[in-house]
Amino acid sequence: MSKPSFRFGTVGTPINKPKNPGGSVGGIYYLEEIGLSALELGWVRSVRVSEATAKKIKEAGAERDVLLSVHAPYYINLNADEEEWPKSRKRLMDAARAGDASGATDIVFHPGSYFNQPAADVLEIVMPRLEDCVRELRAEDNPVILRPETMGKGAMLGSLEDTLTMSSINGVEPCLDFAHLHARPGDGSINSTGEWLEILETYQKALGEDSIKRLHCHISGIEYTNKGEQNHLVISESDFNLEALFQALKETKAEGRMLCESPTLEEDALVVKHTWQVFSGEDL
Repeated sequence: MSKPSFRFGTVGTPINKPKNPGGSVGGIYYLEEIGLSALELGWVRSVRVSEATAKKIKEAGAERDVLLSVHAPYYINLNADEEEWPKSRKRLMDAARAGDASGATDIVFHPGSYFNQPAADVLEIVMPRLEDCVRELRAEDNPVILRPETMGKGAMLGSLEDTLTMSSINGVEPCLDFAHLHARPGDGSINSTGEWLEILETYQKALGEDSIKRLHCHISGIEYTNKGEQNHLVISESDFNLEALFQALKETKAEGRMLCESPTLEEDALVVKHTWQVFSGEDL
């Protein structure tokens, strides 16, 4: 049997996880039981995981063949002022260290805000900070990939171009949030196969041919205004054209992880997986 192109799962522990075992371990078991094989640990408020718990999460992921990543706390801002940056840095590094101990390979984070500054000026601040974080992790033999997420509002650091620039640093690659990319322009665009192909080809051109084989993606429906993202929605209750995206992913022979952020989490993740199965003809 050939390897499937994508692993499907959820951002955060699935809603219907068992009470025993609870938490992330129970979530991993449950995802595997319902046919999903990836989990992004939702440490979005803070990183509070003991060594013992991290070991159990790592063992559960390996036992059930569920690939693990981490969503780091929301309160990270690579463009924070000199007083606030050490706090943001610590949140990111805590997530990277605890994530590695828990068996996670990728650390997703929101990169921050422009604070009404030009993107080019912000990136001059951001790049050395991010490079310094990777340097310290590698000095500790920590191999995680840091993944700045594409963001759904134009005021936020996190355009496709921003994340590709950050990913010129070895050890950094984007987290492509397809719903955010659709919502960011605020006009209903980025929702056709041609537009997705342009994005994926830009991605490949920036990061190399093989980069398309290790995508880390978020997917959901989304509500937006002319200023961008408002709320995540179930895909079928939004205008997001899943088939158009999947056609582009199929044409570019993309691979990686597809993690659902819809309000129904695993329910919509299974819909996404089934849609890809029909679209690609793969036996998942």
